Amino acid sequence: MITTEKKPGLHYLVRQPKIKTEKTPLVILMHGVGSNEENLFSFADALPDNFLVVSARGPLTLRPNSYAWFQAEIMPDRSIINEEQAENSRKEIIKFIDDLKNVENFDEEQVYLMGFSQGGIMSYSVALTEPEKIKGIAVMSGRLLSEVKPLIVSDERLKKLNIFISHGTQDSVLKFGYATDAVDYLHSKGLKPEFHQYPADHNINQQMLSDVVKWLSN
Repeated sequence: MITTEKKPGLHYLVRQPKIKTEKTPLVILMHGVGSNEENLFSFADALPDNFLVVSARGPLTLRPNSYAWFQAEIMPDRSIINEEQAENSRKEIIKFIDDLKNVENFDEEQVYLMGFSQGGIMSYSVALTEPEKIKGIAVMSGRLLSEVKPLIVSDERLKKLNIFISHGTQDSVLKFGYATDAVDYLHSKGLKPEFHQYPADHNINQQMLSDVVKWLSN
């Protein structure tokens, strides 16, 4: 059954687990800039049947049906972000996870974030600063903000975090180098991300989806 809820702060769509288990894992989907909660929710039925799937809408309205987690200007050699908006969204996602407990049934020890582009950026930002709340993240065509690095917690607190990274080598929006930079940084923190690369642009193709479903299933 698909329903829409507004109670926990962020607007979201939900797919209840198709297979009921004693401890239901949760995956929160987060879209890219200019998109909305329906975008990644189109993949909901492909995700593991035992998961509660929640697709959240970014809090910043750009225009009708177009939302973001923060405003950014992407240039050939760098990106300039609205740091205040990015930090507010980081905090809002953390609060959203806490508030979601009041209206949805899931295991607090099995919370995953899965984000594309700016949604992947937010997945890094939340998990690396509040790892006790997150079991794993799937970052698809995203990047790790340099502005977040001062907030990242100790290696000891991060050690249980599971990370999946996928990125197209031909990405024309967020260059492939952002992915390899993030992988190198995570290795320096003692983490071992599962890294997949594809001869693709800035999108999610069937192989990417298959790989992330396999990762979630394991």
